[in-house]
Amino acid sequence: MTTQVERPALTYHRARVTVVRPVTPHMVRVTFTAATFADVPAGAPDQYVKIFFPRPGQETPVLPETGSDVLSWYRTYLAMPDDVRPPMRTYTVRAHRPRFAEVDVDFVLHGDTGPASTWAARVAPGDRVALLGPHGLYDVPDGTGWQLLAGDETALPAIGAIIEQLPAGARLSAYIEVSAREERQTFETRGVVEVHWLLRGARPHGEALLEAVRAANFPGGTPYAWVSGEAGVVKQVRRHLVRERDVDKQRICFTGYWRLGMSEEAASRESLRAAEAGEVPED
Repeated sequence: MTTQVERPALTYHRARVTVVRPVTPHMVRVTFTAATFADVPAGAPDQYVKIFFPRPGQETPVLPETGSDVLSWYRTYLAMPDDVRPPMRTYTVRAHRPRFAEVDVDFVLHGDTGPASTWAARVAPGDRVALLGPHGLYDVPDGTGWQLLAGDETALPAIGAIIEQLPAGARLSAYIEVSAREERQTFETRGVVEVHWLLRGARPHGEALLEAVRAANFPGGTPYAWVSGEAGVVKQVRRHLVRERDVDKQRICFTGYWRLGMSEEAASRESLRAAEAGEVPED
């Protein structure tokens, strides 16, 4: 991981949906507005928020106290009664427009497989949620000659934001695995960018991505790598970069956005248990 960026205070934003528009057949972009968005400073392009969805019969979600730190807040959240605790998922802020007190969030649509996808499939202007955050990790070190981005469709919003915010002339190669050709996107950028779209089809998730990164011809110069998506695939890509490409660990930002076969709540509970037990993640 790169140098840690100072985490801002935990702040809720009670937001209303203003615009809903499709990006691809399986991704929808939702614009939220909240007065507090105007006070959020500009952050890293991969900044993320936790989104709380109302339970059936509610107009807005019931929220726990924020607490003094992330762990104490999360304990409070988990202690809420099951019939009160709002479903929560983590998403990237695709765009932030403080002047208009707006943020955009892209949702991958994959049927009624969870509270977020179910909500996104039916979302309409006027719907209300709450957001907590944001916080970002992308932080390019001095001396970087080029950047490598690797991820699946869950990482695509952050990858798009990074590409679009590149300074003029910055070199970047992106490897993005998506389910089908129709899920590809276009980006406007001032950087010198190569985007490699990897079509998953019927192959196991992450296989095409890992294969492409392993076979890639990297340009010369010192890299900075940003890798996100399914946790197991992210771990394999990072291991390849460190062990076979000799990339400095300090120049790799990696995040498991989700785990195959495990809900975000279950994964978060496991992370909390490991943190409280003082367990060190496997390298």
